[in-house]
Amino acid sequence: MSGSDARALSRSLLDLCRMRKLTIATAESCTGGLVAGALTDIPGSSDVIDRGFVTYSNDAKRAMLGVKATTLATFGAVSKETATAMAIGALEKAGVDLAVSITGIAGPGGATPGKPVGLVHFAVAARDGRILHRECRFGAVGRSVVRQRSVVEALRMLMELARGPLATAKPSREAASRLRQRVARSPRRSAAKRRRPPRA
Repeated sequence: MSGSDARALSRSLLDLCRMRKLTIATAESCTGGLVAGALTDIPGSSDVIDRGFVTYSNDAKRAMLGVKATTLATFGAVSKETATAMAIGALEKAGVDLAVSITGIAGPGGATPGKPVGLVHFAVAARDGRILHRECRFGAVGRSVVRQRSVVEALRMLMELARGPLATAKPSREAASRLRQRVARSPRRSAAKRRRPPRA
């Protein structure tokens, strides 16, 4: 996947959002602003792109996006839970229609047990309450390749949500609260609730 892929996707996404009057914010960790860069490289993108958050450290994720310390401590920075919280945080802070987040391990270092180099978590949140998460394992293909592929994947996910239905109103406090409640629910707790007692 090359820079031309990202450029073509960026153009298509901007055209679609312009037509649907949608605005976008980005929240990036391992890509360091490359998604925002790809979009703002297209002339006229200012009518769609509102802002980009580069939250490389855990402190930045907490301070700029409102990711809870317990989320980071329990699941780690590279996780579905953190990616989802980042996307929701960007959506709330910017007051936009769509927000995308990326957090991963571009390499060559940083791998931990169960989280290899090339693991990237993505999330996209829409103001109508839809949330999309995706996990990609690109492998140890090199730092720049992981980052380039992550940009393309993030743009594809934004396209996916931009095509769907969106309400006319900006996100209400009630909608934001519902989104946060979804993130706060631990999948481990949910699994425990579903577990049936053994039969005698």
